[in-house]
Amino acid sequence: MYKVEVIVNYKPGILNPEAKTINNALHSLGYDSIEGVKAGKFFELDFPEDMEETEVEKIADEVCDKLLSNPVIEDYTFKIAKES
Repeated sequence: MYKVEVIVNYKPGILNPEAKTINNALHSLGYDSIEGVKAGKFFELDFPEDMEETEVEKIADEVCDKLLSNPVIEDYTFKIAKES
């Protein structure tokens, strides 16, 4: 089986209110050494092992672009691992 791990984050310069709230809460708890926080989304996609890895990559990229992220304000990365 192929396992695809997807991470979606806001593009640089886009306001991330969830991350700002977490950062403020950390500082109020005394964690002043933390200079910044990113908050995003994580997805895990499973594909059958009999698929070609290039096809898994193509489908994962399409799914990320069309459904899992908003390409106007978000970037995504993914990694593919083959598990037995």
